[in-house]
Amino acid sequence: MYLIVGLGNPEPEYSFTRHNMGFDVINKLAEKYNINVKKEGFDAIYGAGLIEGEKVILCKPQTYMNLSGNAVIKFINYYKIDYSKVIIIYDDIDISPGVVKIRKTGGAGSHNGMKSVIQNMGTTSFPHIRIGTGTPLDKSNLIEYVIGKLTKDEYSILKPGIETGVEAVSLIIKNGIDNSMNIINAKN
Repeated sequence: MYLIVGLGNPEPEYSFTRHNMGFDVINKLAEKYNINVKKEGFDAIYGAGLIEGEKVILCKPQTYMNLSGNAVIKFINYYKIDYSKVIIIYDDIDISPGVVKIRKTGGAGSHNGMKSVIQNMGTTSFPHIRIGTGTPLDKSNLIEYVIGKLTKDEYSILKPGIETGVEAVSLIIKNGIDNSMNIINAKN
């Protein structure tokens, strides 16, 4: 079983923001694979289904970004999920808008949601799917940049990253992390 977690802040207030790219990928996966993500529990909204013939849980933590790891660890502990099958999807300001990068391991950088996940899991060794949102021109107001509402034009630049994020999840499940990194990371 895979646990696929999109990081974000509870919707709808934070929908159409850079910080909710993880939620947007989960929403697209749910739509593509007909998985109903409406159950509430473990500090999250989630649903179970199949992707590439494998049982998955799609998860959107509802703890707000800085405490995302609290929900993640509850699922891991309850369902006894191996860390190699925990896929975390999140926005990354250090990657160009719409570009996606997969990593097998790695730190959180400046991302507080990932810091919480790593702290709760006690490791950095699990699949990361990073959805690029680009760096703001004015770095002094980073919070507004990541949680501010996007215009339709700004969102349209990020949409290819959401689609590639969906593809990345499917590839990891079907072909493993190494092959998926070779395919997705070479795209950009």
